[in-house]
Amino acid sequence: MSKKNDSLPFYQPQHNEVELFEQAYNHQLPLLIKGPTGCGKTRFIEHMAAKLSRPLYTVACHDDLSAADLVGRHLIGDGETYWHDGPLTKAVREGAICYLDEVVEARKDTTVVLHPLSDDRRLLPIERTGELLKAPPEFMLVVSYNPGYQNLLKGMKPSTRQRFLAMRFNYPDIETETRIIQKETDLDQKTSTQLIELAHALRVLKDHDLEESASTRLLVYAATLIKSGLDPIAACQAAIIEPLSDDEETVAALMEVVKAKIPAIKIRVL
Repeated sequence: MSKKNDSLPFYQPQHNEVELFEQAYNHQLPLLIKGPTGCGKTRFIEHMAAKLSRPLYTVACHDDLSAADLVGRHLIGDGETYWHDGPLTKAVREGAICYLDEVVEARKDTTVVLHPLSDDRRLLPIERTGELLKAPPEFMLVVSYNPGYQNLLKGMKPSTRQRFLAMRFNYPDIETETRIIQKETDLDQKTSTQLIELAHALRVLKDHDLEESASTRLLVYAATLIKSGLDPIAACQAAIIEPLSDDEETVAALMEVVKAKIPAIKIRVL
């Protein structure tokens, strides 16, 4: 492996997502990534931006995100007014990758600003300055959201969704997720596999008692604590179970699953 690749943020491919991303980038096509919380969407984008040697602007979308937050606004400083680019405008000017995480959380009127950038025009109008920016070939727009968590009020409009190529992410299989845990934490294979088998048991409960499943991110947290010497059951409670639910009865029931799966785990120092 080359020195350049060694410096990339670690990402373990699952299918053809790397090739598809590169094709989208090469053909100047916007990309939509759908998948549950903590399954590796953000890490994948960081990996691909580094692989393509492009700057990355990441925006965590929320209910109050306005078009001005993305495009920019006039500010006052030193007794004068000046224009300040938002992350989307900076990305267009620099030929960077702009990643809007959980885009459906943004206000509906905010996502409209993406339309001229996500079709063959690749334009960003800045009404307050009168500019009309043409995105360079290196610019790429990427958005993501969790389709399992959205409701009728927070779904992506078809007129927006159909402007993007789309790929679906899910949690990795046991073998792949084991490699991820080992790479991220240096936890031994046997312990990593047992931890992931616990997560798969918890994921079966999705849509029954839980709004979200045990994510790969939470598994990395738990593995980090176990590797550092914390009692495995305590590590699983703090890193996996408590983040999944605030309901005491649900937490108690999930802890029974932990206790049934975890006794065989022994901390092994590599």
